This record gives sequence, structure tokens and C-alpha cells, in this order.
Amino acid sequence: MKRLFSLLLAVLLFVNLANAQQDPKAAKILDAMSQKYKTMKAFKADFSQTMESPSAKVKETMEGNVLVSGDKYRLKVNGQEVINNGKLMWTYLKDANEVTITENDAEAESMSPGKIFEMYKKGYKYSYAGTETIDGAKYNVIELAPEDRSNPIFKVRLYINQKDNTLKSWQMFRNNGNRYTYTIKNFQANPTVTADAFAFNKAKYKGVEVVDLR
Repeated sequence: MKRLFSLLLAVLLFVNLANAQQDPKAAKILDAMSQKYKTMKAFKADFSQTMESPSAKVKETMEGNVLVSGDKYRLKVNGQEVINNGKLMWTYLKDANEVTITENDAEAESMSPGKIFEMYKKGYKYSYAGTETIDGAKYNVIELAPEDRSNPIFKVRLYINQKDNTLKSWQMFRNNGNRYTYTIKNFQANPTVTADAFAFNKAKYKGVEVVDLR
């Protein structure tokens, strides 16, 4: 689980510190974005993650998808699948055909994909960085800096649609020069969610090895 989330959701793991004085224009934009997602009963989206390492001359892109309803989620990326129903978490590794079952805990809750729309509220300084036009749409650019200066990620840049306050993409900049870019695609608000959407159905994974750590 940690290998999966260390890339996709590392921005959620900053140390929570008291908020410093913030940019009011950035705060207004961030609050509008957060409120938009709060009104949704559920959402699903495809996304891409691109890692760039100038020093190693490496650029890699992975594709994934996610379904979120409150604190429940189902996430697939790079041959891994994580399902969390708020009580239990299943982490499935396709290459090993193995699923690990653990009880939900504070760490797992903090890494819920739905938390990304509220991550700015604790542990960050944020500022308005202007606008950019991408594929004909205008986006407000907000930059976040962790108040914990020892964190390996020194900046997060968010691109928020001016028209509907949706989060289009975000970039994480690490002290080692690496950059991670996440882009949301095919976003759908309030999709139909089946009763078993947030449970691991062993019957659908032939021969799967179950490691129960509850």
C-alpha cells in the first residue's frame, strides 16, 4: 500500500501544523473548489501520473482510475488496486495475484483520494500564482508550500478551472529535482455506485492468495 500511495497521494502526508497568514484570493479559490466536491455524493475519474527526473533523464507515465464516496474509495493504478470501505482495506497486487486485508486506521483515512480537495487546510502556506490557458480553458494557478521545511516536497501547484472550480491537475516538486504531474480525465460527479463497489470480491480474482492481517 505504501508503495502505491507514496507517489499518488504523498501530498496528503505532510505534518499538520498551525496555519500561517494566507493569501485571501487563493483561499477563496481553494474554498470554492473544496465546497464543490463536498456537495457530491460520489465521483469517479480516470487520471494520469507522470514522473520526470531530469538528473536521470527519465519520464514515465502511468494511468489509473478512482471511485470515491465519502471516505470509501476504490483506486486502480499501475497493476495495483486499493479498496477501502471505511472499516477494512484490501490491497491487491496483480503481478503477485495477492490481496492483503488490513483494518482501516488513521493513516489509511488520511490517504483517501477524497482528501486531496481539502489538503490545503492544514500544514500549508498558499498563494495565488496567476492564470493559465490549457486546451482553451482558463485555470487559476495556486501554489502550496508545506510549513514543514524538512519535507522532501517543497511545492505543490494546483490548476483549478475558473468556470466550474474543478481541479484539473496538480504538480509536486521534490527537493531532488523530480517532478510529479497528475491530470484528472473523464471526471464524473455522482455516478451510480453499486452495493459491492467498495468490497473485494474474491470470486473475481481466480487463484488469489489472501493475506489477512486483521
